[in-house]
Amino acid sequence: MHNDTNAGAVAVAGVEFGWGSSGKLGAVLSALRERAAEPLRYVGLASGLGRPLLAGQPVERWYDLPEGDSASAVARIVRDERVRAALVVLDGRLAKALMACGVPTVFVDSLPFLWSDGDRDELPLDADVYCAQKCVELPPECAGVLAEVRSLRWVDAVISTRGIAERAPSARPFRRALVNLGGLRAPQLPDWTVYPRLVLPAVLAALTAHGVDDVHVAGNLPTRLAGSLLDSCAAPARTTIGPLAHDDFLDQLADRDVLLTSPGLTTLLEAGRLRVPTVCLPPQNLSQIFNGRFHTRALGADVRTVWPKTVFAEDEALALRTQGEGSALDLIYGGTAGAADRHERETSAAVRESVLAALRRCADEAVDWGALTRQVGTDGAAQVADALLALLR
Repeated sequence: MHNDTNAGAVAVAGVEFGWGSSGKLGAVLSALRERAAEPLRYVGLASGLGRPLLAGQPVERWYDLPEGDSASAVARIVRDERVRAALVVLDGRLAKALMACGVPTVFVDSLPFLWSDGDRDELPLDADVYCAQKCVELPPECAGVLAEVRSLRWVDAVISTRGIAERAPSARPFRRALVNLGGLRAPQLPDWTVYPRLVLPAVLAALTAHGVDDVHVAGNLPTRLAGSLLDSCAAPARTTIGPLAHDDFLDQLADRDVLLTSPGLTTLLEAGRLRVPTVCLPPQNLSQIFNGRFHTRALGADVRTVWPKTVFAEDEALALRTQGEGSALDLIYGGTAGAADRHERETSAAVRESVLAALRRCADEAVDWGALTRQVGTDGAAQVADALLALLR
């Protein structure tokens, strides 16, 4: 097992949906670097959206996959790269394609609370190791699906645990903020600019009203769109925008007074590990409804913002998930698109007031910001790495 072109490779991949899967891949790859007896050789599959987050990881090359039926392309890569094992985060179809080629596969499911019978066919229930991330609550409709997993292993939160200097208490009221909009793009999303158009000007205006004067906006916003959104609102004096590699994001997170984020689970857990005051922005998708609610429940504090009922009702989206995640996403994406087309100004104004109220509650209340992360633990990356190393042995 040597890091050269003659050694067999480990294939790694994350789902093309936001940046959470790439953050988890980065955490596991870092754990593997520390735990493997000798360096491993990695090749990456798909994961185009999240590759910037993995820039510092030792992935030898990335392979794009064709849309639709990619089985033959996967088989060719497995053969040419002599793939010995695979690590796949959330991309069930790709995990199944690798397994069909005889590749021992570790599948990481960070959203086990999301699935119902309508999602069963998308999940690699026969994976060699199915690592489900512990969650605050597991709805009953998920139990039947997970009961069919052949090799289920519950793991802690799969997040980075690299050492960061202990942070000073946040200034009150907040002065330096980090805004995180996640990866923004998703395969089923018709127009991914809708969310930043409705939310980002509202967030920046709320931060200005709160007295924040230094903001960085992390996300994959194109320069032209970012500039037009900045021009449309009263942004804080020092506002910068640009994507951050995973380690750079963690450094920024540790250095800011407050985080305002679309409620991706990886981000909420990483912020909790660092005990950073956090406002949950309106959800981008179905899983973020769960994440924001879990976060609020664990903290015992109302630091979540939701969409006005004119956009969509969260309980309706949760009810639709029994038909599969796609049905709920249709409601969410249709509601936000309609708001952007017909009620952009009114919706953005409502979001601004909701964000400002949540900011004030964050600054005024005594909250245990590490509560969510403590409930699910922080050793998941090491546990997944050990599962992969066991397959390789």
